[in-house]
Amino acid sequence: MCYLLHHIYTELHHQAFSQYKVLMIGRVLGGIATSLLFSAFESWLVAEHFKRGFDQQWLSLTFSKAIFLGNGLVAILSGLFGNLLVDSLNLGPVSPFDAAAIFLAIGMAVILSSWTENYGDPSENKDLLTQFKGAAVAIASGSMYTFVFLWTPALSPNDEEIPHGFIFATFMLASMLGSSIAARLLARNSLRVESYMQIVFVISSASLLLPILTNFLVVTPTVKGGGISFAGCLQLLGFCTFEACVGIFWPSIMKMRSQYIPEEARSTIMNFFRIPLNIFVCIVLYNVNAFPITVMFGMCSIFLFMASVLQRRLAAIAEKPKTQEWTMLKEKDADDEELDAA
Repeated sequence: MCYLLHHIYTELHHQAFSQYKVLMIGRVLGGIATSLLFSAFESWLVAEHFKRGFDQQWLSLTFSKAIFLGNGLVAILSGLFGNLLVDSLNLGPVSPFDAAAIFLAIGMAVILSSWTENYGDPSENKDLLTQFKGAAVAIASGSMYTFVFLWTPALSPNDEEIPHGFIFATFMLASMLGSSIAARLLARNSLRVESYMQIVFVISSASLLLPILTNFLVVTPTVKGGGISFAGCLQLLGFCTFEACVGIFWPSIMKMRSQYIPEEARSTIMNFFRIPLNIFVCIVLYNVNAFPITVMFGMCSIFLFMASVLQRRLAAIAEKPKTQEWTMLKEKDADDEELDAA
């Protein structure tokens, strides 16, 4: 279903590029497909993983490789391929959509012919507060989606000529580095995801403060055009740090979702928490001309810091049952000692 909707969306972009109403229909279908893309595949993977009796640690490695290869390497290759179609082969601005439709159709055929259906484990029953605390952390990804629309005007406030393709590839490399770090962190049984993600959110929050700091501390040129400025270079460094945090975020949040969200409700809960995320992004984009770009980055930084606080709360909730179990065990030992003494 996801691949079919994405296929229709890309075709509408090609066939009705100049018709706004039809284009909006394609955008709606693309939004539905994106919601399925960010929930159905992950839910299927988690359910199938445990259904086949694989080791739980392997799931973390799978998530890390998916982000490294899918969000990193494949994204870079897709960008280069799209640039080849548009600039080198002169096939027009919609040619990447046509190419995407072909790959989507191939993916749909592969899934229909080789994947089996699963419905999760209906016996799963976890505390709802824990589930929604875990899902609430995912709202922080709203800052990450907003960043996609803000980095270009931040690096070229005076219409500087910046190499967008090269910068995008640099971001993806930073994300790949982050996913590699996440793989090492997830492989350590002594280190809990809930603990190190607090630090990741704080670092990502600090990295998005650079546009605000450079705006006040670094003199920006007022001449239109030219290359990227010194302030832009500093911001680029911060943005690469942020993308590295994003690379750590995705496999880590997937790991936590597999722990805290029951299988039979995973897709529903994940899509439910995408509603405030999308509302937040729409509000920011609708009022993008009403606020300075520094205010936008400040909002993203604040939300990421709030995510760190929520992550700390989640860690406390996750640790509470273990503490209670340890207390009950000590009380039982004390009672046994009293009985032995008597």
